[in-house]
Amino acid sequence: MATTNQIAKSKKTPKFMSRQVNRCWKCGRNRYFMRAFGLCRICFRELANKGEIPGIRKASW
Repeated sequence: MATTNQIAKSKKTPKFMSRQVNRCWKCGRNRYFMRAFGLCRICFRELANKGEIPGIRKASW
């Protein structure tokens, strides 16, 4: 996913707040970031299927 250089660069405080980059805490991916969980869609799905995110379960009807 993201290189260590990209992750380190995004952790620095930006000169302007609009330059802030949200990254997944697990893999460092910046696209399709869910703010409520701090995860990207891929990591969210993996953890939700394992049942490791409280209050989230797979829908079945």
